[in-house]
Amino acid sequence: MAALVWLLIPLVAAVGAGLWGSWANRTRRARSDGPELDGYARFRAAMEKSHTGT
Repeated sequence: MAALVWLLIPLVAAVGAGLWGSWANRTRRARSDGPELDGYARFRAAMEKSHTGT
């Protein structure tokens, strides 16, 4: 009986890992990259301006 209890530990861990994996890979609402790309474009423009002045 004690061996069965020890076999339950990996079984419960595997089920928990499967549940966590499915939760972590769930489909999330699509998010636009617009604000991040706008900020990057502003950063690049600022860096180009600072290099052209030297």
